[in-house]
Amino acid sequence: MKRTRKEPHDADPLVEGVRDARRRQSGHGDDPSVTHRLAQIGVLGWIIVTPMLLAIFLGRWMDRLLGTGIFWTAPLLLLGLVLGGWSAWKWMNAA
Repeated sequence: MKRTRKEPHDADPLVEGVRDARRRQSGHGDDPSVTHRLAQIGVLGWIIVTPMLLAIFLGRWMDRLLGTGIFWTAPLLLLGLVLGGWSAWKWMNAA
């Protein structure tokens, strides 16, 4: 019976060398540093907080304009939270 697919132990050393070089070049071969992880956490925080802050400012402006108390601020804050959470989820799963 003829094998059409190479087994892992039959791998060509040249191919493995190229794969290792590409992994090192792309950064996938090494574990990210602590500063890289902290930067990711910081970006993640801003991805969540920014839509919430924009929603609060928009809601407060609409409430002052219409004289409605916090009628627009509260639902827009929740909408900003949902949008920020969705954006963070998409960002985390894109990597």
